[in-house]
Amino acid sequence: MMPNIGFPGLILILLIALVVFGPKKLPEIGRAFGETLKEFKRSTKDLREDAIEAKEKQ
Repeated sequence: MMPNIGFPGLILILLIALVVFGPKKLPEIGRAFGETLKEFKRSTKDLREDAIEAKEKQ
């Protein structure tokens, strides 16, 4: 189980990411993460719709 991070923990994580990746690379990483999430949501939506269609056919 993952504990709640909270606002101070989130700030700390962002600062560590800034130090590790640098200010120029961070927006690229964020963009790639956002695109990955969007693709994941689209895939799960498609799977859900396919499951509903299969259930309706039966």
